[in-house]
Order: sequence, then structure tokens, then C-alpha cells
Amino acid sequence: MRLQDTVKAYIRTRRAIAELRALDDARLSDLGVSRSHIRAAVEGRL
Repeated sequence: MRLQDTVKAYIRTRRAIAELRALDDARLSDLGVSRSHIRAAVEGRL
């Protein structure tokens, strides 16, 4: 993987995490994600 691709993937991941963290707990629950599992969900480990 090229450095540019790695940086883009990192930015996408951070952006997705930030968007999910901005949601309230009820919305996260609707998505089936708890606040403590946001990173795992974004990284596909959930």
C-alpha cells in the first residue's frame, strides 16, 4: 500500500469515528453500536 493510500485510509477512519462519537447514545443504539465499541465497529472488528 502506498503512503498516500495509507494516509487516506487513516483520515477516513478518523472521520468515521468522529461522526459516530457525535451521535447520541440512542442513535448509536439504533445502529447496534455502544460508545465503547465505536473504534472496533469502524475498523471492522465488531
